[in-house]
Amino acid sequence: MKMQFKPLHKVFAAEASGIDITKPLKDSDVRAINAAMNQHAVVVFRGQALTAQQQLDFSKSFGPLDIGLKRVFKRPERLEDERLIDISNVDVHGNVAKRDSPKNLSNFANQLWHSDSSFMNPRAAYSMLHCLVKPSWGGNTEFADLRNAYDTLDARTLNEIQDLEAEHFALHTRILLGDDAYTDDQKKEIPPAVWPLVNTHPGSGRKVLFTGVHARQIIGWPTAESRMYLQDLLEHATQRENVYVHQWEVGDLVIWDNRSTLHRGRRYDIAERRELRRTTINDDHQANLMAN
Repeated sequence: MKMQFKPLHKVFAAEASGIDITKPLKDSDVRAINAAMNQHAVVVFRGQALTAQQQLDFSKSFGPLDIGLKRVFKRPERLEDERLIDISNVDVHGNVAKRDSPKNLSNFANQLWHSDSSFMNPRAAYSMLHCLVKPSWGGNTEFADLRNAYDTLDARTLNEIQDLEAEHFALHTRILLGDDAYTDDQKKEIPPAVWPLVNTHPGSGRKVLFTGVHARQIIGWPTAESRMYLQDLLEHATQRENVYVHQWEVGDLVIWDNRSTLHRGRRYDIAERRELRRTTINDDHQANLMAN
């Protein structure tokens, strides 16, 4: 059966059918998924009972795997392979984490609009999130298309942002949420990354408004003015009518392009178990070539 992609939103996002991603991908499958990603930016695969290794194998088909902040912060992990990112409220012993745990602090930061690893260079390209356990309510993931955000800017703003750059800092969201117990040495381990506010997406060739909550400063602007302007851009990019809301079912795998979308998790009862497993592809030269 030929792979098909059904649109899920008027602007972006599609659901794939006609493929079993628990099995090795053919080259033609990789090309078809890349083409769909360039068009839709978010692709949903339903009913995929992936093992951890199958998810790793699927992900590696699209480029080199990235481990994000694990490069600099070494913490106890319950998942055996460091290339698997544990998006859950489960502690290293396999129990639901306490409300005030570092694990839940990370979950709350994920509820802010962001793109994965925009605070690093190279940044993340694709992320793949697989649902293992869902809570009884909430816990949706929302997505916004930054290409559409650029296309719908007013003329004055388009002119203003053409040559502006923003600094993205990994700890900015953590500090916003009250987690400020970082030493100067720790902060130096993860220096900010600087990205133009206007990017060109390498696969689709479309212009992107590259904003998000990790962006804390426009280069050369006063801090207060800078942060208010970035907030305005973020509000524009995430208007409700332009957001795709994914309601998780066990076995779903959602792949999105961090270079052209923002995402955020939504609230749920953190006393209930929620487990998702993420893999992420590094946006280096190889990933760019494969996305074309």
